[in-house]
Amino acid sequence: MTIQAVLFDLDGTLLDRDTSLLRFVHDQYERIGALQLVQKDVFCERFIELDQHGYVWKDKVYEQLVAEFAIPDLDASFLLQDYISRFPQHCIAFPHLHETLGQLQQQGIKLGLISNGFGQFQYANLQALGIAHFFEAVLISEWEGLRKPDPAIFQRALSKLRVPPEQAIYVGDHPENDVRASRAVGMKAVWKRSDQFAAAAEADAVIADLAEVIGIALPAVQLRRQASRDLDFI
Repeated sequence: MTIQAVLFDLDGTLLDRDTSLLRFVHDQYERIGALQLVQKDVFCERFIELDQHGYVWKDKVYEQLVAEFAIPDLDASFLLQDYISRFPQHCIAFPHLHETLGQLQQQGIKLGLISNGFGQFQYANLQALGIAHFFEAVLISEWEGLRKPDPAIFQRALSKLRVPPEQAIYVGDHPENDVRASRAVGMKAVWKRSDQFAAAAEADAVIADLAEVIGIALPAVQLRRQASRDLDFI
């Protein structure tokens, strides 16, 4: 059946969150003098550990850091606001992000995004990557009042795109929130490999690079590109 839409997760799928976060925390340490009472590598490593790949919100992370390192005259809420306002400046995309979205859009594929998280923060990250204009539907859990893996958030996105689930692909890195949840509503699920999770056995396809989505959503386009490459060698 022809694919009409491709929907994506954000963190760990389009946004290289681990690299982005490491860049941010190093920058925050250098900018805020009170943090420098703690050795840099110790502070940064503990921050990353407490963050748990984004599954612990930063208010808890900063409260723990300030208490654990007994940092004087520094409020956790100040560090949190600094994170909210400055993290987007450090957002790094995974390779071939713009090319993949552009190719899909040029071929008439509708694009959507479903992300758990805080609305304005996640949307700011989307804008920082320079890809907000590609998407016809952007659903962020805080704004929707729903979170993955709730099937309702996938169904709402499909409704906004006016595409039936069997003609849509969902691409994400989380085996439960992305792969199993999207397949449960009838979508095809593509697992983007992640060192954080074990392989998603239920996925319809597995990719290591975003560019591979093109061949899955548009097999005819992939065949034409391969044929063109073959002609180059004739």
